[in-house]
Amino acid sequence: MTNLQIQLSWDDPATGERREPRLSVPIAFGREFARLPSELRGERVTRMLLNSNEVSRYHALIDWEQNQLVVSDQGSVNGVFVNGQRQTRSVLANGDTVQIGPYMIAVTFSINAPAPVTSPPSTIHFNPNTNLPDPSLPAAPAVTPVGSNFPPPAFQLQQVVVQALHATGLPVDECDYLAVGAGLGSFIWTDLLRLSGVRADKIVALGLEAEPYARYKRLCLNSQIPLYERLRSNSDSCPDNIWGWPSYALREAWHDFTQGKPNSAFRYLWQVFAEPTFVDTYTPRAGNVFNSIDREGKRIGWQQIYRYGRVRAIRKTEDGRYCVAYSRGPRNYAFLITRYLHLATGYPAIQFLPDLQAYREKYQDFKAVVNAYEEHDHVYQQLEQQGGTVLLRGRGIVASRIVQRIYEARKKNRNITVLHLMRSPKPQGNKFQKATRLVKNHYEFQPFNWPKACWGGELRVMLEKASPDERKSLLADWGGTTTADRHDWQYITEQGLREGWYQITFGEVLGVEQGSQNRTITHIREKGLGEMKLEADFIVDATGLDAKVQTNPLLDDLVKHYNLPLNHLGRLVVANNFELVEMRNTKGQMYAAGAITLGGPYAAVDSFFGLQYAALVAVDGLAATRAPGVQRLNTLSSFSQWLKWVFNQPPT
Repeated sequence: MTNLQIQLSWDDPATGERREPRLSVPIAFGREFARLPSELRGERVTRMLLNSNEVSRYHALIDWEQNQLVVSDQGSVNGVFVNGQRQTRSVLANGDTVQIGPYMIAVTFSINAPAPVTSPPSTIHFNPNTNLPDPSLPAAPAVTPVGSNFPPPAFQLQQVVVQALHATGLPVDECDYLAVGAGLGSFIWTDLLRLSGVRADKIVALGLEAEPYARYKRLCLNSQIPLYERLRSNSDSCPDNIWGWPSYALREAWHDFTQGKPNSAFRYLWQVFAEPTFVDTYTPRAGNVFNSIDREGKRIGWQQIYRYGRVRAIRKTEDGRYCVAYSRGPRNYAFLITRYLHLATGYPAIQFLPDLQAYREKYQDFKAVVNAYEEHDHVYQQLEQQGGTVLLRGRGIVASRIVQRIYEARKKNRNITVLHLMRSPKPQGNKFQKATRLVKNHYEFQPFNWPKACWGGELRVMLEKASPDERKSLLADWGGTTTADRHDWQYITEQGLREGWYQITFGEVLGVEQGSQNRTITHIREKGLGEMKLEADFIVDATGLDAKVQTNPLLDDLVKHYNLPLNHLGRLVVANNFELVEMRNTKGQMYAAGAITLGGPYAAVDSFFGLQYAALVAVDGLAATRAPGVQRLNTLSSFSQWLKWVFNQPPT
C-alpha cells in the first residue's frame, strides 16, 4: 500500500486560501528538508513544506503501517495534534484533522474508492462596466471583447511608439502622474501627492466610479455593515488625514460632547487609551469615514483629477514613459501617457465555493444561495417575516458580522436558526514566538486581520528585512482566518450556542442540491458520524475576496506581456517602497498598492493604514528621484499642510 494516495485539505494560515493536494504516502512535513533520516532515504518520499516558525525542520510523517494510516511526531518542538489532542503516534481515520503548527490539515482517504473530486474556489467577478458583483460573468473575462480592434496592434510591442498611437486618430493625452483604479488606494496616493506640492492638473485618476470609496461602501453594505455600523479599520488610520490626528475617535467624541453627550464622548476616548486589553478596540462608523473622504476630495480637487475610464492595457513607451489604453464608453477609446503610474485596482472578484457555484449553475437559484458580498437583503427580510434556517460557510470577520445580523433579525422573529458549517475544529490559535492567538468556539480572535505591530512596529521592520521564503513563513504565522476580538460578537455566539439557535457543525461538503419547497440540502461527511444532510432555507458564503493577479484581466495581461514575477500568493512582487522594479522605464516608475501586493514587504496592505504607508514610501521614492513638483514633507511643511487640512483649505 505504499502507493496509497490521500487528500490533504487546509486553509492557508496567511490568506485563508484553500489548499487541497492529493499525495502519495509516505509524506514528510517540515519547514525544510536539508536531509531526511536514513530510514527514509531509500524511499520515494513526498515532501510537504510548511513555512512557519512553529513547524520544525522535519516535523511529522504520515505513512502506511500494517494496513493503517499513521501519523508520527518526529521530535518536533510544538508537537502534532490529532483532532485537538497532542499525539506522538496516532492511527488516522478518514476525516481526521492533523494540526502541525498553524496548519489545520484534514486527511481524507479511501482504500476501495477514489478520493472525492475537488475543484479550486470559484469567483464572482465585478462587472467591468457597472463595477457590481456579477455571477453571470465567466471565470476569466477577456481583456478585449471578441471582435474589438482595441487596443491596437501597437500594444503587442514591448515598447509602444508614441507616434503610432497618434496615427490611430484616437485621443492621446498626457499627464505627469496617473492613478489606475480611482479607489481608496488611488485616492490616498493622490492626496499625498497634493500635500507634497503636485498640482491637481498634473494628476489623473482613471476608474469606473467618481467616489473613491464606492466599491468599498458597496461591499460593506452587502456584507451587512450599514452606514451607522462600525468598520474593522484601525482607529489611527484615516484615509482623509495622513497625520492620523485628530483621529476618528477624537472627532466622534467632540461631536457627541457638543451634542450634550459627555458620557459617550468619554467612552470613545477611553477605548483608544485602554484598547485592546481592557475594552474593545475602537473602530469608526462607516458613514463618518465616507463623509470625511468626501470633504477631503473636495479640498484636493478630486473632481478635477478623476476621469471615467475602463483601463484595457498598460505598456511601456519608447521614450521612457507608460501608455494606458482605456475606454470612455461604448466605442469611445483613448490613450493616456504618463511618467509615473500607480496601480491600486483592489479586489477584482469575490471568492465563491465551487459546490455553491455548481448549485447555482444547475438550479439557476440566486436567491437561496448567496455570497456575503453580494446584495442579499432579501435573505434577512424573509427571515424576519417567515423565520427559517441559514447555513453559514466561512468563519472570518464577515461570517461574524452575518451572525450578528441574524441575531438582530431574531429580535423580530425568534423562529430563526443558524447552522455554521466549518471544515474542521480549531482547538488552538496561531503562534508566533511566545504569543498565541485566542480561540473561542472555533473562532480565532484578533483585533484586526494582522497583529498591530505589522502596521508600524517591529513586525513591519522584520518583514521588510526578510527574504521571500522568510516572508512566506512569517505571513503564515501572523495571518490566517480571524475575526475581531469584540465582546459583543463573542456574547452573541455564546448566547446562540446556549439557547440552541446557533449550532456549529464540522464536515466535508460532498455536494449541494435543491430539495422540497426549494430548500437547499447540503451533503456532508462528518468525522465519526458518516454522511449527513443539512437542510436550510438559505446558504451564505462568507469566505472572502480574491485579489490574485490571474483574476484581474488587466494585471494578468501586464504580467504575461512583461513576464513579471509573482510572489507565493500569486500577487505582484514589489520593492520595499512598493515599486514594480521590473517595470521601470528609464526615468519612468510604476508603483502598486493594496491587496494585489500581499505577500511582499508589508502585511496589512489592504487596510486604510496599509494604503497610507504604501503611498508614503512611494512618494518618498518619487521625491528621491526628483519627480516634478514633489517635495518631501518636513516638519514645517507637514505642519503647514495639517493646518490647511484643519481649516479645509486647498493644499496648493
